[in-house]
Amino acid sequence: MKHVIPWWQSKIAYQIYPRSFCDSNNDGIGDIPGIISKLDYLVELGVGIIWLSPVYRSPNEDMGYDISGYREINPEYGTMEDMKTLIQEAKKRDLKLIMDLVVNHTSDQHPWFVESRKSKDNPYREFYIWQPGKTNPWNKGGKPLPPNNWSSFFTGSAWEYDRTSQEFYLHLFSKKQPDLNWHNPQVRSAVKDIMTFWLDLGIDGFRCDVINIIYKSSLENGKKRISLKGQEWYNNQEGCHKILQELRQDVLSHYDCFMVGETVLTTVDQAKAMCPSDGSELDMVFTFEHVECHQINNKWFKTPFRPHLLMNTLIRWQQELDWNTLYFENHDQPRSTSHFGSKKYPVESAKMLALILLTLRGTPFIYQGQEIGMTNGEFKSISEFQDVESHTVWAISRKLKFPRWLRMKMLQTTSRDNARTPMQWNDSPNGGFSSQSSTTPWLKIHSNCATINVASQKEEAHSLLNWYKQLIQLRKITPQLIGGTFTLLYQDKHIYAYKRSLSRLADSGDKIAIVVLNYSSKSRSYPAPLAQILKSLTNAKILASVYPDTTTLPPYGAFLLEAVEKV
Repeated sequence: MKHVIPWWQSKIAYQIYPRSFCDSNNDGIGDIPGIISKLDYLVELGVGIIWLSPVYRSPNEDMGYDISGYREINPEYGTMEDMKTLIQEAKKRDLKLIMDLVVNHTSDQHPWFVESRKSKDNPYREFYIWQPGKTNPWNKGGKPLPPNNWSSFFTGSAWEYDRTSQEFYLHLFSKKQPDLNWHNPQVRSAVKDIMTFWLDLGIDGFRCDVINIIYKSSLENGKKRISLKGQEWYNNQEGCHKILQELRQDVLSHYDCFMVGETVLTTVDQAKAMCPSDGSELDMVFTFEHVECHQINNKWFKTPFRPHLLMNTLIRWQQELDWNTLYFENHDQPRSTSHFGSKKYPVESAKMLALILLTLRGTPFIYQGQEIGMTNGEFKSISEFQDVESHTVWAISRKLKFPRWLRMKMLQTTSRDNARTPMQWNDSPNGGFSSQSSTTPWLKIHSNCATINVASQKEEAHSLLNWYKQLIQLRKITPQLIGGTFTLLYQDKHIYAYKRSLSRLADSGDKIAIVVLNYSSKSRSYPAPLAQILKSLTNAKILASVYPDTTTLPPYGAFLLEAVEKV
């Protein structure tokens, strides 16, 4: 009997950051009607899943990841009727739609927290993590100190003092994002109701924000030797597994949906534990090891990028985790052409990265603009950045007396705003993001929209956009690229080859797909072991190649071939 794989394993996902995708009313902010107007573009591209970053009501301290109304649409993006229309129009086009579920924290303007901070005996007090401070008589007249030494992902203490109730509340991110208390059954019940509300409206699942840190098993001090103090008490705790199992059993099991979790600070073994074969927790996880392969201690300090570190990480996760999320970009990461590509060979390196993304085992996620090679922003001053994390890092590095050039370089290479510049649809002044040239987009658009845009690449036969379309179509019609196993055939510091295969009748051999790539800026000959492997293939046929000639491997040369492997 033919094995039927889940729909989320056979489709390709496309992430939309609503604020920057398409502005339909020329107010400088992307919106839901703008997304609806581009659904046919996504169908033409070939994707089958839309991941929609938050469109909920939010004061935008963290650009939508600080939610003040889980069942409301931010008026900047449209109305609930617009959202219902988006769901309906996506279904008409056989596009699945998943939404962000941000439940480690809320906005400090959410009604739950507004009530929670009113008094210590308020019914919503236990929705959040409140603690009395430590009093130190030597600290400016006994001013309370934080309950423990935990640090925030956004730097500084993870605790904020509230003068009204005279206690501290926990915030692993911005002080405007207080952490929910998942020990409270009422919190779990409220989140289940939120999930049910959206699934009943017709969405197909959730991308869960920092889901592996929602459960705090203790409020003891963290180890002093690590930069992110306290993580041993909230990272991948046993209580988190129980919560995920509860959400699966009580909500998700009643729908044809899936749930992918963003999991920070996660190892392969921890990822396996959150994606058990019985499907009782998460279906997939977003991990970070590959995009952090050359950072020092934290993401703001990096060594020069070395491709073999990226490839080694990708290969290890392919070998050790059965099903991966495949991504190089998202709303929090720099653009892959700027991060992992080549300034000298921008198109070729981008095509090579696309080939890797769409031929590894797992579900590929394309971030808006990645398919045309959008680059990091061109920000010149701190005033041009909108990201709260970037402003925090700028202020702290300034206090530490980092020179301005270094502070700016840190933001220009790492700020989350690099991925959030408006989508470049054409070569008009606003890149087609807004139709009126007089509109000022919420974030500075890159001037290279004059050359890097959808409209021009549609017409260019060998453009990056058409390369993505070609690879997406090949993946759909090549079973080995969807359900096939991954086998590493060859690797050195520059050249890599791997095989995707499905078991077939032994007497006819296995039909396989092979990827060969040169991740370097120099032309290279085939190493003897790889040349021998390729020579042994039967009925080899090139399906896609960055360069027409595959007799050697030019800079960032890569190709996909299909062949029969004799058993």
